[in-house]
Amino acid sequence: MAAAVADTLDDGGVLLAEAGTGTGKTLAYLVPAILNRQRILVSTGTKNLQEQIYFKDIPALRHALGVPFTATYMKGRANYLCLHRLDQLRAHPAAPMDFISDIDEWRRATETGDRAELTELAEDSSLWHDVSAIAETCLGSDCPQYRECYVTRMRQKAAESDVVIVNHHLLCADASVRQSTYGEVIPDCHYAIIDEAHHLEDVATQYFGKVISNYRVADLVRDADRMVNLGQVEDHDSELRHAINAVDDHSLTFFGALQMVRHARGGFEERLRIGPGWFGDVLDDGLGLIAALNTLEGTLRLRAGSEEAGAQKNEDADTIARRAAELRDDLTFLLEVTDTSFVYFFETRNRGVFLRAAPIDVSGIVRDMLVDRMRATVMTSATLTVEGRFDYVKGRLGVPDAASVRVPSEFDFTEQAILYLPKQMPAPNSSQYADAVSREVSDLLRRTEGRAFVLFTSYAMLRTVRDRVAADLPYPIIVQGSAPRSALLTQFRTTPNAVLFATSSFWQGVDVVGEQLSCVIIDKLPFASPGDPITAARIEAITNEGGNAFA
Repeated sequence: MAAAVADTLDDGGVLLAEAGTGTGKTLAYLVPAILNRQRILVSTGTKNLQEQIYFKDIPALRHALGVPFTATYMKGRANYLCLHRLDQLRAHPAAPMDFISDIDEWRRATETGDRAELTELAEDSSLWHDVSAIAETCLGSDCPQYRECYVTRMRQKAAESDVVIVNHHLLCADASVRQSTYGEVIPDCHYAIIDEAHHLEDVATQYFGKVISNYRVADLVRDADRMVNLGQVEDHDSELRHAINAVDDHSLTFFGALQMVRHARGGFEERLRIGPGWFGDVLDDGLGLIAALNTLEGTLRLRAGSEEAGAQKNEDADTIARRAAELRDDLTFLLEVTDTSFVYFFETRNRGVFLRAAPIDVSGIVRDMLVDRMRATVMTSATLTVEGRFDYVKGRLGVPDAASVRVPSEFDFTEQAILYLPKQMPAPNSSQYADAVSREVSDLLRRTEGRAFVLFTSYAMLRTVRDRVAADLPYPIIVQGSAPRSALLTQFRTTPNAVLFATSSFWQGVDVVGEQLSCVIIDKLPFASPGDPITAARIEAITNEGGNAFA
């Protein structure tokens, strides 16, 4: 595999490389990449693998190869502290001063501003959302904190590095906003390695679609309100305040009406496909929200002023005006339901109400955003072939002419592992399923004396099983969400007989050596439902072209 990667980096083109878990494929691409002496972009499917490469494989290779090289790893903007937003939060009358004090203390010590260093901060902390460096609120080079900005420093460091390690979410997010002023963070690279490439299609589908939600509108309203309350923009006649309140009111009406029509037409499925005419009377509520967003944008543009008029431009007002315009345009696209290259659907998660449009075929997008920009691209994974052939993945990722290499695993699984399938399990949709899973998990963990991952396809099942087994087990229980993933992995590796309860982000790209991880329990394999809107649309597309969608 290393030889094939080296040839591709020398000659250009695309290589698909399949190699089983644990066969050393990370080293097989890193060694020729480093020896190639060109800046190379490495993208992984998960942040876990990203950190493993940076903190484990890179130092080992720096020692083993004897070749000087530099490396950095980059995460999405939301992982980093925004100093400007921290100052804004500090100025707010209802500021959470204990949280701000903790962040200020951390600021004095951190070099990266990466929230993963805050091991006590819960993964879903709403307070972090108020100070994270998300693209929507970024002022770019006009920010008063631009030189000290952690995202700026991260990008500068990456631009000076030989190996730049990102993840697919950042890769696609960066590509999707590359045309905007403040979105791009990844420096130009002409050589790319896509690890866990079987994830790329799903991640690209997520980032190159359109989405509007009650959360997104609420964030806009909250940030606009805060700007007015802090006196960052003049509103003597309360016109701006009325425009903000109108967006809030129309949003509540629209998303509430969406929920009602969804229950009337589609029951309580988490995702419901929609088509032309689906909105009915709700369309008027949507058009009302579009008009309110349009008014808010215009009002903010007037308050922001113009540099051409000789006045200082109000960057905070201009940024929120841009967000209002993007929301208006996305909602207009979603309500029209006319682009046949997209599948449109309605989704609810907890209190979130989402309208989405996802591209049915991302092969052209992947080719345009990645492959055509690179002199050489290597895509690797343990699972790229179907019946030994690469034809399927070549079509899905838009690389019909790619070279390929397939490396078998050297492990003798029949001698080195046990695969256990309980015979008497109820169906996953049965009311008895959680009890049955809990009994099996408890029994297995006692036999292995902990030392296990228990992995789930949903947080709901994770919480249910954890609550039922934790009290009866004499082993340390670690639960995803209580701390950043890297901190949880470190805790698991250093705690004898530990058990980690987790979901999808721990399914792949995690390395725990030796006896410490002796058992992996999976509640069910995560196959996409044929009724899922994206899956259903892709089935239809294959069938319409005369193909066999099931095969």
